[in-house]
Amino acid sequence: MVNKVLFCATVDYHFKAFHLPILKWFKEKGWEVHIAACGEMELPYVDQKYNIPIQRSPFKAKNITAFQELKKVINKNDYKIIHCHTPMGGVLTRLAAKQARKNGTKVFYTAHGFHFCKGSPVMNWLLYYPIEKGLARYTDCLITINDEDYDLAKSHRFRAGEIEHVHGVGVDTSRFKPIDKEDRRERRERFGYKDDDFLMFYAAEFNQNKNQQFLIKALAKIKDTIPNARLLLAGEGILQDSCKKLASDLGVKHMVEFLGYRNDIVNLLPMCDVAVASSLREGLPVNIMEAMACGLPVVATVNRGHNELIVNQFNGWTIGPENTNEMAEKIILLATEEHLITSLGKNGRDRVERTYSVNTIVIEKSRLYERFIEEMEGIRWVAQ
Repeated sequence: MVNKVLFCATVDYHFKAFHLPILKWFKEKGWEVHIAACGEMELPYVDQKYNIPIQRSPFKAKNITAFQELKKVINKNDYKIIHCHTPMGGVLTRLAAKQARKNGTKVFYTAHGFHFCKGSPVMNWLLYYPIEKGLARYTDCLITINDEDYDLAKSHRFRAGEIEHVHGVGVDTSRFKPIDKEDRRERRERFGYKDDDFLMFYAAEFNQNKNQQFLIKALAKIKDTIPNARLLLAGEGILQDSCKKLASDLGVKHMVEFLGYRNDIVNLLPMCDVAVASSLREGLPVNIMEAMACGLPVVATVNRGHNELIVNQFNGWTIGPENTNEMAEKIILLATEEHLITSLGKNGRDRVERTYSVNTIVIEKSRLYERFIEEMEGIRWVAQ
C-alpha cells in the first residue's frame, strides 16, 4: 500500500508560496500527497486536493463546517503523516486528527511565529497561548522557526511529543541572487529609476503590524541629506491610503513609490541598494531572507524574526520600533559609504546560503520526517 501524507493550511496559496520543495520531496520518495485548504488552486506534486472552507478568524461559523469536512477526509484515508500549518489550519487539523493519532498517524505542526511573544498584546496571550499550549498534546512534532518561539515552547512545557527548530521555509538562492552593475542599470532604466537613485525596498501588506508609517517618517528625516532616496513599498492593504497621505503631509510624496501587489519582486529586489522593514512582529520573514539572498544589507525594527536574521554591523542593523532617528542615521550611513553596502550585502548572502536556503531547509525537514518514519516502519531513509 502506498504511504499517504496530508498537508493542511488555511489557504492553498500557502503551499505554493512556501512548501512546494517538500511536496516534491515526498513525491520523489513515492508517497501520495494530499492537500486540505481553502481554495481551488492547482498545485504540482499533489495527488488529491480538498477544498476545505477554513477561515483565518477563529470566530467564523464556517470553521465548524471546515472541521467536520476535515475530519471526514482524515478518517477515510490512512495517512502516515499529517503536517498542518497556519494558526487555524493547525487548530482544526489537530482536533480532527485525534482519532487518527490513536491509529498511528503522526501529526506535525509548524508554528510560523506564535501570535503571543515578547511585546505582543495581552489579548494575544489570553486567546492564543492557551490554545497552542493545549493543542500541543495532540502534536507529535511541534516545529518552530525562530529561537524565541522554540525557547518559549520549551520553557512553558508545551506537551508535544517533540519540539524542533527549523530555519523557516527556505529561499531559492538560485532565483534570488545579486546582479552585476550593468544588469542593475538596465533594470533601473526599465522600471523608471535613475542609476544614481538610492533605492530602499519593503514588501508587506499595509496593516498596523507592518507599520510602513515608520519608514515614511524616517524618510522625511533624510530628504534633504539624500534627495535621491526612493522608498519602494510593494503591497496592498487597508492602511495604504493613510500612508499616501502621510507621505504627502511630510513632503516626501515624490520619494515614495506605492507599487501595489507585485509578482515580480525577484526582478525588483536585486536592483535596489537596501532592504528596510518596520514590522512590529515577525516569525521569520521571507521578504528579509529574499533581500539578503540578493545581496542587500537590511535595516529593520527589532522583533524576534528580524533578530534571528540580522546581525548588527554584519549584514545590517536592527533598531527600536519607534526610533526613526536611528533608522535615518543608518540609511544615511549606507548611502554615503558604498563599501558598506557591498560588504554587509555579501555577508547577508553568505548567511542565507549557509542556513536559510531551500536546499538546507528540505534537508532539515526531511531528517525529521525520516526519524518518525523509521519509528513507524523501521525503514531508514537517507536524506537527499
